[in-house]
Amino acid sequence: MAEKEIDELTGLPTTGHEWDGIKELNSPIPRWWIYTFYVTIVWGIAFMIAMPSIPLVNDYTKGVLGFSQRDSVRQDIVDARAAQSGFRDRIEQASLEEIRDIPDLFDFAVAGGKSAFSVNCSQCHGAGGAGAPGFPNLNDDAWIWGGNPDEIFDTIRVGIRSDHPDTRFNQMPAFLADELLTREEVSDVVEHVLQISGQDHDEDAAGRGKAVFVEQCSSCHQESGKGVRELGGPNLTDAIWLYGGSRDEIRKTVATARNGVMPAWEDRLDEVTRKQLATYVHALGGGE
Repeated sequence: MAEKEIDELTGLPTTGHEWDGIKELNSPIPRWWIYTFYVTIVWGIAFMIAMPSIPLVNDYTKGVLGFSQRDSVRQDIVDARAAQSGFRDRIEQASLEEIRDIPDLFDFAVAGGKSAFSVNCSQCHGAGGAGAPGFPNLNDDAWIWGGNPDEIFDTIRVGIRSDHPDTRFNQMPAFLADELLTREEVSDVVEHVLQISGQDHDEDAAGRGKAVFVEQCSSCHQESGKGVRELGGPNLTDAIWLYGGSRDEIRKTVATARNGVMPAWEDRLDEVTRKQLATYVHALGGGE
């Protein structure tokens, strides 16, 4: 039997393998590591026996301990609701004005409303309610359908142009697409809107557009352009625009109309949650 070659630097035997002058040492892993590996195997087998672990076609192995994370979460929800029940009962009985005047109830309503907003509303209005083109900013003081707590609550309840029988509804015509106005008349109206909103405009075209605006648009926006809240007609004289206030964006709005939809939440959220939502939205800073 050939003698084992011993590496001069480490004193360890070699395996006899060599690549480009580099020799492989025969240095097995420590025994404590091997024992630890065996322990993990035993632990894994014991866990599979004791806990739910193996997926089946339509079910899974329950384990001898019968533990269920779903049952644990379900119980946590029951416990949380029990802890909140006192506050929720008070919110159910109180008006939105009363909720604002009771500090602990107001704090609870805002916290619950924030959570409900994150789950149900942030997808359109943003995590902080700042909105996006086509989705109103809930932090400013421009409210199309009203911004006091009761009006916000009602908007949440019935939605806007939703399938709720009492939904807030008004529809802007597509003046060019529906051939209600000519292309030239649309351009003149756009210049008038630019004028009343304090933007650069063509003076002559704005003058012609005023007459068209009074005839076609004033029923929802007033002759002044300040809007009619009862009809959901936005104020066109400020710097707040739902779909953009540039010449091109205004022209697109007049020509093809913009009629966004907000779902009704009456059948999706209970009254207490809707009250919490209204309280939270109003507390964002833009409520009236």
